[in-house]
Amino acid sequence: MFLILGHSCSNLFLVFLVFTVTCFSSCWVLYGEQVQGGDGSHKSSTLSSFIYATTVLKPYEWRYISVDLPPWFSSVTIALESNIGVDLKRIGKVSTLPMICFREGSPPLPDVYNTSLTGLVIDHISNSSFGGSQDLQMVEKCYPMQKSISLMLTNEQIRPGIWYFGLFNGIGPIRTQSKMINRGHSYSFSGNITVEGCTNSAMLGKFCNQTISLLSCLDTYISPESGIANMTPCGGTEESCLDVAGSKVYSLDVVSIAEEIIITALNITFTQSQRSNGAINSSGHSLMCYVRHGTLPQPQLYDYSADINRSPLVIPLPRLGRWYIKILPANLSESTSAIQEMNTTICYSLEWQVLRCPADKAGLNCTTAKYTLQTFLKRTPYVAFESYYLPISGEVSSGSASFPLGPLLSNSSDGHYTWTFFLLDIPDGAAGGNIHVRVASEAKISGEIYARYGGFPSHSNWDYFYANSTSNSNGSMFFKLYDASDKSVSFYIIYARGGTWSFGLRHPISNRHSSTVETTMSISLERCPEKCSSHGACKSVLDSSGLTFYSFCDCDRRNGGFDCSVELVSSSGQMWQSISLIGSNAAALLPAYWALRHKAFAEWVLYTSSGISSGLYHACDLGTWCPLSYHVLQFMDFWLSFMAVVSTFVYLSTIDEVTKRAIHTVVAILTALMAESGPTKSSNIILVVAIGTLALFIGFLIEFFTHHRWISFSTEICLNMLNRWETVKAWIHNFIRSLLKRFRWGFLLAGFTALAMAAISWKLETSQNYWKWHSAWHVSIYTSSFLFLCSKATAVNCENEQPRSENYELARQNSFSGSNERGGR
Repeated sequence: MFLILGHSCSNLFLVFLVFTVTCFSSCWVLYGEQVQGGDGSHKSSTLSSFIYATTVLKPYEWRYISVDLPPWFSSVTIALESNIGVDLKRIGKVSTLPMICFREGSPPLPDVYNTSLTGLVIDHISNSSFGGSQDLQMVEKCYPMQKSISLMLTNEQIRPGIWYFGLFNGIGPIRTQSKMINRGHSYSFSGNITVEGCTNSAMLGKFCNQTISLLSCLDTYISPESGIANMTPCGGTEESCLDVAGSKVYSLDVVSIAEEIIITALNITFTQSQRSNGAINSSGHSLMCYVRHGTLPQPQLYDYSADINRSPLVIPLPRLGRWYIKILPANLSESTSAIQEMNTTICYSLEWQVLRCPADKAGLNCTTAKYTLQTFLKRTPYVAFESYYLPISGEVSSGSASFPLGPLLSNSSDGHYTWTFFLLDIPDGAAGGNIHVRVASEAKISGEIYARYGGFPSHSNWDYFYANSTSNSNGSMFFKLYDASDKSVSFYIIYARGGTWSFGLRHPISNRHSSTVETTMSISLERCPEKCSSHGACKSVLDSSGLTFYSFCDCDRRNGGFDCSVELVSSSGQMWQSISLIGSNAAALLPAYWALRHKAFAEWVLYTSSGISSGLYHACDLGTWCPLSYHVLQFMDFWLSFMAVVSTFVYLSTIDEVTKRAIHTVVAILTALMAESGPTKSSNIILVVAIGTLALFIGFLIEFFTHHRWISFSTEICLNMLNRWETVKAWIHNFIRSLLKRFRWGFLLAGFTALAMAAISWKLETSQNYWKWHSAWHVSIYTSSFLFLCSKATAVNCENEQPRSENYELARQNSFSGSNERGGR
């Protein structure tokens, strides 16, 4: 079952439609190719296959990929290819390190805390990176990116559910900071994820060859040895026999919050074959029981274990979901070869009980209060999955997002403290949201808060907790404490996993009767912590698989971090940046003054508008003042800057105004497209100079064909090649002489030097030093325009200095001859 925005999607056409709209060139393939076992029976089949097209990650960009593993999956194959490979011996700054992270249940977030870098493993990711007793929902693991990653993970290593892979090109507070430019090393990746599953639900294991016996939990079952009061157990028994060298695996589903699971072996008998000699020492045999949540247990890897031949196995406060039970006989007094020689069969009656309290009670004695919280959507329809939770109780009004604790707290316990529990559900598609818990009181808060996913928390079994300002989960990867005063507490569980969460309040009994002191509590699901600390905008997007809706903060220029709470630029630093970036545009006065003095009014308007637009854009970019929208100001700044550079080159030519207007029109269209599609690209400066040079060259060509139409390449050139060649050489000489007279070459060389400095400044810009080098860019680019304008001298018309034609020389000689004859007479 694949989930999109928290809703079940079972129609193949609907899946294809959604993925066509939301996934970038990703393919969703379902096919029924089955792999057959040696006996010809169908063992496994391909459940799904995702193909991810090549994706480029710029500096500090990231992507999330999620894969949904159903309970009957057997293995998942992950193949990723990238164009970058990190040398483990030459790792520099972690903040710029390309890495891949994974987490169970919700997206990884490697830069919540600096302490979260403990999740970074300086090694290559491999199959052995998964599995173990560590809960990968509570923590994450990150590895340096490799050129080729190939993983095959089985249901013996990881649990079914939704797993998230995050690919990051740099982490740290700057990752969410607003940047005008985003230059640096980029890398691309592509991949394929294939999920294999067992065709028979009663078979599991890597090769789907492990038979699973499903245990049903009957509400009408009453254990003959049960003496637990106030509880409503469900359970059953099953008779089984197995060889002393064999094993058997069961599965038990816990579908509602429970207090205990008890597994017992009754009526154990040992039967030995006739070929074995000697009596069986029953006390030397063990019937080991290994239990693991979500996946198959192993003797070396399990959650709980016990010798149920001697005492029952008790699982306190079990999580919701499927539990796997493995029964493995063992003889502690004999070697393995001796056990096999004995050929002993063990028969037993396996009994299981799931103990639950009534609907409004909890605890091992069912004496503490339990409340199920109802979901109320916030009145923000444009924000998905934002809601708050209130108890389903007549003592609480739904008019507010908070509720009083006084009427709800438990008042019975064996000691001085008692518990009150609250249960709530998070939609599966909202795993990219955050749980916000707040407690406010008129007096000092004396209670403790414990949170746990899928089961009741306790004093020793919890996922997150808060006791006081010094004793809490602050510093863990996904727990963020914002307020820890005597009278108020506020914390977030970051990127909470979808499913059932339980919150337990451990408090003194005396608080139950303190009616004069009001204490309120609120639990809500929010897209971004603290609304991005009022220093950014909360944005929500789908992950690359289209299965999960996650949110992140897009911070302003001064702040960063996952919640925009990290100040990256101080107030004084912002002041100097504003002065530098805005004030450096005063350099536009140089070319504007020159253009106005020489009555080049079009160029004057262009330089003046470019300087003003750039100053307004940077004032808005720094948060000082925004007269127009950010996008409009950014477009005007870059477009007019590009136009100013190109128009300077066009102005250097001596073509007529009609041709200049035509060139300006074409250039305006091209530069507008550049400013709209990718204004901050490093290649833009090269394109702008190339366009300007091309415009200047075209102007020279137009001038050439206009002033030198006397050059003819007709058949006459073949008749008098020598005279024609002399004519061409003379024209080239005159053209070079006129070109040298057209420019003041000192200003021209200085202009190219300033232009080179502008290009270097553009290239050296990064997110950290942007304000310095971009200010240098302003000064350099406007200075280069001024120097280019000053380099233009009075044009020499080559036509006036062109070589005299042969006919003109002959006519001139004839006139001289005639005059001499008349004078001699």
